Amino acid sequence: MSTLKSIGKRVLGSVIVLIGVILIIFLMLRILPGNAIITMMGEHVDEENIARMTAELGLDKPWYVQFAVYVKGLFTGDMGTSLKYHKPVAELISTYFPTTICLAAMAAVVAWVVGIVCGVISAVKKDKLVDRLFMGFSLLGVSVPVFMTAMVLQYFLAYKLRIFPIQGTTMGLISYVLPAIALGWNSAGSVARLTRSTLLEVMQSDYIDTARAKGRGATGTIIFHALRNAMIPVITVMAMQIASLLSGAVITETIFSLPGIGRLCVDAISGRDVPLLQGSVIFTTILVIGGNLIADCLYTVLDPRIRKE
Repeated sequence: MSTLKSIGKRVLGSVIVLIGVILIIFLMLRILPGNAIITMMGEHVDEENIARMTAELGLDKPWYVQFAVYVKGLFTGDMGTSLKYHKPVAELISTYFPTTICLAAMAAVVAWVVGIVCGVISAVKKDKLVDRLFMGFSLLGVSVPVFMTAMVLQYFLAYKLRIFPIQGTTMGLISYVLPAIALGWNSAGSVARLTRSTLLEVMQSDYIDTARAKGRGATGTIIFHALRNAMIPVITVMAMQIASLLSGAVITETIFSLPGIGRLCVDAISGRDVPLLQGSVIFTTILVIGGNLIADCLYTVLDPRIRKE
């Protein structure tokens, strides 16, 4: 019962944060300079047509009335209509989102497998050559910008060696390999360094010494005793990473011309498509808040101490 109560409090807190974020995004997009109607209809449109379109879109009403109408529409899945594509924003997001899901899933696999394996090996081989190589590799992944990694991979593996396609999704899952590596390597560095530091800390605990005294081997001690507790803070980073990846890797999707949420946001910004940009940002915000909520809930389930508190 205490677990459900704890999860309920986190859900309520996430809902309050989401409402606040929606309000902030709504107001910020309304105070930006420029006129979306003029951008949509062209610079030579007359004042009469501007006034007519403004009234049709409800932009002549007070901001709080517009906000109430928008929030009411969100409950029914209505995020408005794109000024550029003349389609419902929800439909555009549902069309572009599967590409981002595929990219995020492959990048997450790269990040988690490489990061956890490198972190565990570095902790076991502390201060040895392998440790320094893996930590240097992870530091390079964190330090090098994603766009630089993407362009290097694109140049050597796609342009020079022609192993992978340079852009687009014409070759199915193979088209996602390079962007997934570019995006996942950056996240793998964070996972590897955090896994190493938390595992080294856990290995100093008394219960680890007890497990060793009972005859448990080094590998068994790490896997069945140390790694489980060491992974608790890592789970938070992993949940935040998947939420961030799902929210749309703007740079990666732009470089590799992948039709995902990131590209959709870029198109909305370049065309000053306020409804599309607003819907895309709110959708990605929901993903990030949802990722943090899942991490908090996993904390409660995995760690009895948090559940007891």
